[in-house]
Amino acid sequence: MKLNYQRLTLLPVAVRATIFLVTLLLLWLPLAAPLYLLLRSDSNLATIVTMSLMFVVFLVLLPWWGKLVYQQPRIYRYYGLSWSQANRLAWHRGLTIGVLFTFIFFVFQSILGWVEFQSSAASLPRLVIEGFFSGVGIAFAEELFFRGWLLDELQRDYTATTAMWLNGVVFAFLHFLKPLPEMLQNLPAFPGLIMLGITLVWAKHQAKGQLGLPMGIHGGLVWSYYILSIGGFFNYTNKVPLWVSGGVGGNPLAGLMGLGGLFLLVIAVRLSNE
Repeated sequence: MKLNYQRLTLLPVAVRATIFLVTLLLLWLPLAAPLYLLLRSDSNLATIVTMSLMFVVFLVLLPWWGKLVYQQPRIYRYYGLSWSQANRLAWHRGLTIGVLFTFIFFVFQSILGWVEFQSSAASLPRLVIEGFFSGVGIAFAEELFFRGWLLDELQRDYTATTAMWLNGVVFAFLHFLKPLPEMLQNLPAFPGLIMLGITLVWAKHQAKGQLGLPMGIHGGLVWSYYILSIGGFFNYTNKVPLWVSGGVGGNPLAGLMGLGGLFLLVIAVRLSNE
């Protein structure tokens, strides 16, 4: 019997998304379980390898989902992932915005006396290279998932504004999933994560549906913060609580300062397209 996958489009987004994610897990688990058992002596490596494998399965599943469910044979381009000159330029612009935002954010806090910079014995070239590939990789995976697949699913059922807010909440919630004591401790980070998710959706809208700009911004934020935090180039002076300056749970946006900074980031994104 031939299955009519197009009937899935008639289901609510929560059901469609659950079907997609369950399919993803069923394809991933048989491959990931043996690898995890093999690498369990190094839990960090095991997590990196299995999560990378999940993203590979996600990349393979997307074309099937697009073609059979939505009759969309070029699903990556439909989600805004292309190698066009405009998208490449938007990515570079976003990367620049993300990096500048991070450094200006910490310099301003240093002027206020909330952060102090310090020397580090870490290898700066190594940090720059590691941070770049880490930032670009994380941004590519998360933006394709959240601002690509998930945002499209939400927009099929809701208005653009509602979909944007829901996307931000889901983005924050999935980043927030930790043991309950850690979740309670890091609660100030939740509004900042929602705001960041919304900012990246708005960046995609500004880029006329292309992913280059949000991928660049996201990658620039991760890259620059990786250099500063892993390199140990700063620390908080504790002159004000972390829920004011940010830094709760290692998230610089987890505080009033972070929310204010994200508001300015939205303005920077808008000005970059004018």
